[in-house]
Amino acid sequence: MLRHLKIGLVYFALVFGAGFALGPIRILWLAPKVGVRTAELIESPIMIVVTWLAARWIIRRFAVPSLLSVRLGIGGFALFLLISAEVGVGIGLRGLSASEIITARDPISGSVYFLSLALFGLMPTLVLRLGFRRSKEKS
Repeated sequence: MLRHLKIGLVYFALVFGAGFALGPIRILWLAPKVGVRTAELIESPIMIVVTWLAARWIIRRFAVPSLLSVRLGIGGFALFLLISAEVGVGIGLRGLSASEIITARDPISGSVYFLSLALFGLMPTLVLRLGFRRSKEKS
């Protein structure tokens, strides 16, 4: 169990670190040129690819078992950490309240963001399912 929490922490750190690196590019360079909504929509598929790569990497690097409960647990714990970090950054750096963090989002890019959060939490499991299909196709 503790090992799975550590794997979830690594998964969170990889994806959060990438988002933290892309954030200033989006905010300082891209958003002034194309607008906040478009900038967020441009960043979203990049972060989904980062999420997929990070999930694949942790599964291979740590030989995560194919058990659905393990993969959901790792993704769920990483999602908890990511939401906690988002709330912490929103409150600490942006001075928003917890409810403003959710309600201040653009309806379109915010919906895409919340969908990407769900994908982040499910990605270790989705990688399992995709890997299962590929191995069946090869045989």
